[in-house]
Amino acid sequence: MATANTLTRIALLGAESTGKTQLGLALALALRARGQEVHLVSEYLRTWCDAQGRTPEPHEQAQIAQQQADAVLQHTSGTVIADTTPMMTAVYSHKLFNDKSLYAMAAAHQRMYDMTLVTGLDLPWVADGLQRDGPQVREPVDALVRAALHSAGVAYKVVYGQGEERLNNALLALGWEDKVANPLHHTMMSAAQTTRTQAQYALNRGRTAWACDKCSDAECEHRLFTDLLKAAK
Repeated sequence: MATANTLTRIALLGAESTGKTQLGLALALALRARGQEVHLVSEYLRTWCDAQGRTPEPHEQAQIAQQQADAVLQHTSGTVIADTTPMMTAVYSHKLFNDKSLYAMAAAHQRMYDMTLVTGLDLPWVADGLQRDGPQVREPVDALVRAALHSAGVAYKVVYGQGEERLNNALLALGWEDKVANPLHHTMMSAAQTTRTQAQYALNRGRTAWACDKCSDAECEHRLFTDLLKAAK
């Protein structure tokens, strides 16, 4: 965890309606309550869409990605929590416009983070104005995010759970479990493992067996992704 005059960057990635913004806010509140200097960088695309009253065209994606990166890089101390990064812009450019040109810039920027968290698909999809296309895009976007991180050589952990459970799982994934002050923490973690197993089975539709019930275990998630790719072929 960041202390005075140090810098820690945390990235939150994931498909639409998977709780990135809520998780970012919860993490920021939890760390500030412990006296930490925290900078929460919001999603620039949301600001852009609100100002323009539309979604961006293909040629506008690069500028949005750069603005998102610049908003993170302006902070030089404390813990910086990025509610998405240029990697998500690159993924959507690929998905919507078949444009892979932003991946190189996005990968270089992503390597600057100390930890990347990917929000799982266990939350219900909720409409949100111009920015969300529908629940049918979440699985392919999730797959593209994981593939892009793998190609970039960026380690990540996936966070599941509802409400405070999701926050605690994120703290566990970040290695900050000793900072969780909730006396019900261990009970909640047991419940989180059950929820995670159920959510994974629903995502996978029973096509492959699960070998791990640990919360946000990176190796398990990478095996999961590999198995999903094999099953989809």
